[in-house]
Amino acid sequence: MPASNEIDTPRGPAWIDTDLPVRAATALLVLGHGAGGSVDAPDLLAVRDASVAAGLAVVRVTQPYRVAGRRAPAPAGHLDEAWTAVLAELRARHADVPTVVVGGRSSGARVACRTARAVGAVGVVALAFPLHPPGRPERSRAVELGTGLPTLVVNGDRDPFGTPEPGPAVQVVSRPGETHDLRRDPAGTAAVVRDWLSAQGWAAG
Repeated sequence: MPASNEIDTPRGPAWIDTDLPVRAATALLVLGHGAGGSVDAPDLLAVRDASVAAGLAVVRVTQPYRVAGRRAPAPAGHLDEAWTAVLAELRARHADVPTVVVGGRSSGARVACRTARAVGAVGVVALAFPLHPPGRPERSRAVELGTGLPTLVVNGDRDPFGTPEPGPAVQVVSRPGETHDLRRDPAGTAAVVRDWLSAQGWAAG
């Protein structure tokens, strides 16, 4: 059974759900949720299952505003502040697993990208990265992907938020028939993530 508890942050308590592999973890994967969603989104659960099976410890983080029962997301600075505090605590709790990969879906992917360097992550998994607001391609958020760290973006080819272009450190996989929720084939999305983690040397072969 996963272990669940709260972590205090400057923005209120966050909630973590932790799943551990059978053997010593090869890496720690920390995942955040979408703006109005939860850590039980189908793609996040599928990635958790595939990653734990591949030897990673996986922690899903619920931001303080969602713990407090609000659907409207907190400002970006507040999200980043809470996330950074959670990562500091997780690093202490999992000190025997020095390799940390961060990620999430949609808003959670943006938070992971913005803070990846600050929290000492080695890579980023971005599910349904919202490149721009629907119908507003001129408001691109592509700069957030420029962490310089190995980054995997998995987006649907029908996502109204758009799909980023690949870059020197950014691999982009477009999933056919998927929209922003990536609900059509969660297992297929998870397999893409697992294979990428393995190629980076962070998952058991």
